[in-house]
Amino acid sequence: MKMYLISDNVDTLTGMRLAGVDGIVVHEREELRGAIETAMNDKTVGVILLTEKFGREFPDLIDEIKLGRTMPLLIEIPDRHGTGRKKDFITSYVNEAIGLKL
Repeated sequence: MKMYLISDNVDTLTGMRLAGVDGIVVHEREELRGAIETAMNDKTVGVILLTEKFGREFPDLIDEIKLGRTMPLLIEIPDRHGTGRKKDFITSYVNEAIGLKL
């Protein structure tokens, strides 16, 4: 199974292509929906990488797709500007998941 990138900028796509990951650049909501549906219908794609910007701009669309399908896996990645998350986002995530403060 392969990975497929859906990015909001050419720089991230170029970097991922150097690592052997194919993809597409989109900017609008309907372009994003179409790109995700196309990638999901490709049986060779096991992981769809999305830049974090899409998660911030279209959270309802991303959540709808994540909750509706189990494969392929949708993963949000930082783009060339870095992540928009807090520095301790992994610790916070684990704390919420297990209910204990680490």
